[in-house]
Amino acid sequence: MKKLTILFSLLISVATVFAQQRITVSGTVTEAATGSPIPGVTVLVKGTTTGTVTDFDGKYTIEATGDAVLTFRFVGMESQDITVNNRSSIDVSMQPSTQQVDEVVVVGYGKLNVKDLTSSITTVKSDDLAKTPTGQTMQALQGKVAGLQVVSTGSPGESPAIRLRGVGSYPKKDANGNPINNEAPLYVVDGMFFDNIDFLNTSDIASVTVLKDASAAAIYGVRAANGVVLIETKSGQYNQKAQITYDGYYGYQIAQNVLQMANAEQFTTMAMESGSDPDIQNILNAMQRYGRSRINPNVPDVNTDWYKEIMRQAPIQNHSLNISGGSKDASYAIGSSYFSQQGILDMKNEYERFNLRSKIDYKATHWLTVGANMIFSNATRYLPNDNAWSLAYWAVPILPVYDPANTDAWPIDYAAAQDIGYRGGQNPFPSMKFTNNRQRIRKTLTNFYAQINIIPDKLSFKTTYNHSYSTIEQRDVSLAYFINNNFKQDNSTITKRNETYSNQIWDNVLTYTGRFGKHNLVAMAGTSYRDESFQMLKAQGINFPTDQQQAWYIHQSDKAVLPTNQVDDDGLRQYGISYFGRISYNFNDRYLLYGTMRADGSSKYQQTWGYFPTVGAGWVISEEDFMQGITFLNYLKLRGSWGQLGNDKIQASDGAITTNVVTTAINDQEVSGTQTTSTYSSLKWELTEETNVGITARFLDSRLSVDADYYIRDTKNAAIDVKIPTLGGTIIRNVGVIRNSGFELALDWNDRITNDLSYNISANVSTLKNEVRDLYGQPYIDGGSAEFRQRSIVGEPLMAFFGYEVQGVYQNDAEIQNDPAAVGTMDATGASIVPGDFKYKDQNGDNIINDDDRVVLGSYFPNLMYGANLGITYKNLQFSTSIVGQSGNKILNRKRGEIIWTPDLNMDADLAKNRWHGEGTSNKYPSSAGLRKGWNQKMSTYFVEDGSFFRIQNIQLAYTIKGKEMFGAKMPETRISLTADRPLTVFNYNGFTPEVQDGIDRQTYPIPAVYTVGLNVKF
Repeated sequence: MKKLTILFSLLISVATVFAQQRITVSGTVTEAATGSPIPGVTVLVKGTTTGTVTDFDGKYTIEATGDAVLTFRFVGMESQDITVNNRSSIDVSMQPSTQQVDEVVVVGYGKLNVKDLTSSITTVKSDDLAKTPTGQTMQALQGKVAGLQVVSTGSPGESPAIRLRGVGSYPKKDANGNPINNEAPLYVVDGMFFDNIDFLNTSDIASVTVLKDASAAAIYGVRAANGVVLIETKSGQYNQKAQITYDGYYGYQIAQNVLQMANAEQFTTMAMESGSDPDIQNILNAMQRYGRSRINPNVPDVNTDWYKEIMRQAPIQNHSLNISGGSKDASYAIGSSYFSQQGILDMKNEYERFNLRSKIDYKATHWLTVGANMIFSNATRYLPNDNAWSLAYWAVPILPVYDPANTDAWPIDYAAAQDIGYRGGQNPFPSMKFTNNRQRIRKTLTNFYAQINIIPDKLSFKTTYNHSYSTIEQRDVSLAYFINNNFKQDNSTITKRNETYSNQIWDNVLTYTGRFGKHNLVAMAGTSYRDESFQMLKAQGINFPTDQQQAWYIHQSDKAVLPTNQVDDDGLRQYGISYFGRISYNFNDRYLLYGTMRADGSSKYQQTWGYFPTVGAGWVISEEDFMQGITFLNYLKLRGSWGQLGNDKIQASDGAITTNVVTTAINDQEVSGTQTTSTYSSLKWELTEETNVGITARFLDSRLSVDADYYIRDTKNAAIDVKIPTLGGTIIRNVGVIRNSGFELALDWNDRITNDLSYNISANVSTLKNEVRDLYGQPYIDGGSAEFRQRSIVGEPLMAFFGYEVQGVYQNDAEIQNDPAAVGTMDATGASIVPGDFKYKDQNGDNIINDDDRVVLGSYFPNLMYGANLGITYKNLQFSTSIVGQSGNKILNRKRGEIIWTPDLNMDADLAKNRWHGEGTSNKYPSSAGLRKGWNQKMSTYFVEDGSFFRIQNIQLAYTIKGKEMFGAKMPETRISLTADRPLTVFNYNGFTPEVQDGIDRQTYPIPAVYTVGLNVKF
């Protein structure tokens, strides 16, 4: 018996040793329905950090012990655990997933399972981004994320305006009147903070995750009050053969919805109707100079379509080449890309960008992993002269582009409207031809990290250093020209401006992951140090050699003639340190708790420290016993969160203490003294407080997914202008309250009809209510200009348009006499109301039309946004289309209003055709004479138009060639695509586009449709 016991023990020992010997396991992972190989499947040795990824052919190789368990995971497929059992070959067939909640998403400083989320988070994959031919990544997100507004732009190299769940800060403008971008979210690219991501190439991005509510975003502190957009660039995979991918497209941009302006005959008719002797004389001058039309001899023989003259079809292209792969201990991804886009404005207007990137991860030991990431972007942008759009709108159609009779003009005989009697030159071509505004933009992102697995799969420490360095070298040249004595530029001028930005961040994060029976815990604590600096140097020169660009330097300019403000120097440095922590806990995969805390210290404000907590909770109702009999419901989670975070995108504290000498009379004696005033702003962070309630559900074998959220976001301590008692003027104080609230719904349906045919449909809709809640006791704050007033009123949206409500046009004298508000009323020039003038609504019923009758006319915030996508796959053929739209927003048609100052301009064709020119002809637009009267030029609903639109955003047809053999060799996977981006936009606004960033259209760069042919090849 003793000998048998010893023998039995030896056999067990041999078996144990054999089981723990490492063997090489290989195999192929395929899709069960089609048998097609699945690349990119994650294969892990369960309970360890050892893993690999299947290659392009679905093959994998991994080392494991004979009794190990291999876990196979892939997005959209059911995960599988398979015991090795000493086998060296294991093939796996994967089924479509019925529980998409097992997916992992990126959150701040880590990742979490979807099922553990209590916040509102949306992720967009790279395949969805790649369908949009654009140099701006955020443009590709338009219509894909509920609550995210993307205001497009057509200008090459210009980033779209981004708003997530409205605007919580009072809008500010720079010295030139341009909106300051204090409403954009924080962009985090591989851990580095950015204010915009115009340097990224879409093909380099693996995923974009949008953190929408305060609970999700607060881990990033004071930079995240407007939401966070997390971007992960593509990485290589361990144990993967080198994969070479080319991805590119080439196409053309074509202007759409071109605004029709009055032609020569319409313009002449309106000039004759106006009763203005100068306007009539100008028509006669044009006939004398350019001749009479043979079709209508009462019209000059010139009919210029200025928009047609200044626009062109413009090419757009993108090419990228990437190599990725890895060995047992290292993974890599390197690549380059080239993007080029010419503008549709026919001048030196283009954007060109060349990028290089590399990403390396290395397992130095079983407990240490290190890595580095570098992105270098070198771009050149030639900015358009946007004044050309305004001039093309105003330029009269009876003026030609060139005028051979203008023999004094040099270097080109352009025509000038002044030569036929108008006050302005109007011709847009000199401003296009004789300007050259170039920016050279270089950006470098470097990222280094080291991660230590202190306790495998339990406790890890990661330290990361990020450095973003960028320079902008701008050279703005205006060349001398002469059209006539009033339409010229006597001196050539050059302005050089160099800007340097440096942003350093050092993060240290400790993460613990534990599972104790039914208890699951992920805890994280960390610190972050940041150092930001900016420097600017600007100089100007006059009269330099203009015939050769090699001489376009300030040292070549005339030293005897110096411009004002010849040299300017500016800069700043801000730094801070933060401490943060997060806990994610779930019990039995049913009850979820989530919390973060961040303390931010900054040199920007007098209040050095800010403390920002968030909490979240979730209940997975579908896991309860009473839900088990409901077969159509696969997953249902109720979630809620609350959080606070700061906003440092407002200006730093500013102001001064001033002392003035005051002289007055006391007892008939002159007495002098001093008066001291302080206008120091003493600002601090704005405080954003948000509550979010939502549900996440999966139905019908998880083919239908639903995410719904309702949120209330209050910006407290909003920086607003406060009137200074007795002294007059205003000062900025943190005393306002602004609320954004809304509902968001996202639906997604995925289904497979046969092995060859599948489809998916997704849609999202969101509402928004923007409201001013408190202005420190002030009833309102005025914005805009006196002629085109905007007003922030308690209970109304920020910067709402404010003016008169037009009820129609007076048709005859009897109608005027029957309206008490019109009888005896005169405009500012003393002219009485006549037929063809506007009829304004008497809001207070006092029979007088005055400032008291002004009301809110609308806001540039849409109250409804929506998007939808359809995708169909049949064998190797793919078709997709998407739509996007919004409603409820208003646009101030400011370009129409310029006639207030210069009445001898052209007008749009809609106004020319539908003007009032007799009883019953129009109840919408005034008469030609009325356009020139102050009564009809009041800020009103005539200028404020509906900005709603519906757009077919993208249509793509693609065919993929897989596994074909040519000339005895296997052909690489090749995908050929045809794309139409923004081919159709439907709207009623009288302009090129209803997408206007601040709702004020002085002349917005048109948004073109883009048609491309694409090619993707994988080796």
